[in-house]
Amino acid sequence: MWSRLLALALLLLPVPVLAGVKEKVASLAPSAVVLVTDAKGDELVAQNVDRPFVPASVAKIVTAWLAMEVLGGDYRFETRFYLDDKRVLYVRGGGDPFLISEELAPLATELVAAVGKEPIAGIVLDASYYPSNLRIPGIEETDEAYNALNSALAVNFNTIHAVRSGAKVRAAEKQTPITPVAIAQFRAHGPNGNGRISLSHDPAVSLQYAGELIAAFIERAGGDVKGRISIGTVPEGLKPVYVHRQSRTLAEILVELLRASNNYIANQVFLEIGARRLGGPVSLEKSLRVANEMLAAHGLAAVIHLEEGSGISRDNRFTARGLAKVLELFAPHADLLHGHDGGLDKTGTMDGVRTLAGYAETSSHGQVRFVISLASNDGEMRFRLLRTIESGL
Repeated sequence: MWSRLLALALLLLPVPVLAGVKEKVASLAPSAVVLVTDAKGDELVAQNVDRPFVPASVAKIVTAWLAMEVLGGDYRFETRFYLDDKRVLYVRGGGDPFLISEELAPLATELVAAVGKEPIAGIVLDASYYPSNLRIPGIEETDEAYNALNSALAVNFNTIHAVRSGAKVRAAEKQTPITPVAIAQFRAHGPNGNGRISLSHDPAVSLQYAGELIAAFIERAGGDVKGRISIGTVPEGLKPVYVHRQSRTLAEILVELLRASNNYIANQVFLEIGARRLGGPVSLEKSLRVANEMLAAHGLAAVIHLEEGSGISRDNRFTARGLAKVLELFAPHADLLHGHDGGLDKTGTMDGVRTLAGYAETSSHGQVRFVISLASNDGEMRFRLLRTIESGL
């Protein structure tokens, strides 16, 4: 008899517990979108869940899921190098989002080993893998590093990190040589002191900087570049002398993407999704087509609307149930998430938008999936709601 009563009590226990959590959530933020589901997909807390919201950077979770499905965690971006009979070096960009100084140093060593130390008669930069008129909704022409222009061939996230004192400009990083374009751009657009600017004004300037930095690293590696740097395409029939495969796998790139919330990296990855499935050159339309087909296959076409892959566009629209379903699909890769609070979560922040989504551990329901969205600038409230969920469940 007592065992039956105890079993009944245990069955009834979650009802007041859930009610208490719902009440606390409603009292803290009655207008917030909040959804919590357990491993089975059962909704434990559901508040305003049918109201579409601007996801901001939690959209990167959707991009990460799409990338793991289409490209795979072991995928590596490639940059190809060609040398003609006049020793002109052609560099064909493949959209690598992590051609940073730390990558260019070993790249240059391998390249010099492949082409030899005789003088290079010039460098031609081929960025034709991306259309010249590519624009991402929400990316503005500013000097903010998070608004960097996407490109088939860019270095250091298409930004310049330098220190300016009046007209004098020097590199802010010991691993990054300063170049003429870096100096000119930082004089024109950089702050007085230490800062980072994006190269978002002119794709040709962005490419010139990439060429100058590649040339500087070639010379550091013992090579010699004599000729000028120009923009063009690889001659038909010319075979690559060296193909550089990014040292980071896609999974490693996604960890950094989700941690640092870099919009440039997000859309480089997003653009590769379309090109991988439908062939190059890349286009936003191809990637949106692939994304929408995959979302539709999981019944998400009406609840996840993407304009681009980073979340910078305010025309992105999600519902809580839609994002919770993506979290279910992304669960095998949850360890790629490293939130600011140490949890498996991702924040999103825009003026008037504060979002938080991911996975949380609870004592009674194990790991749950959660989505929180507030139409406010109260960034702390989303974490108060999360702590209420974690402690109450």
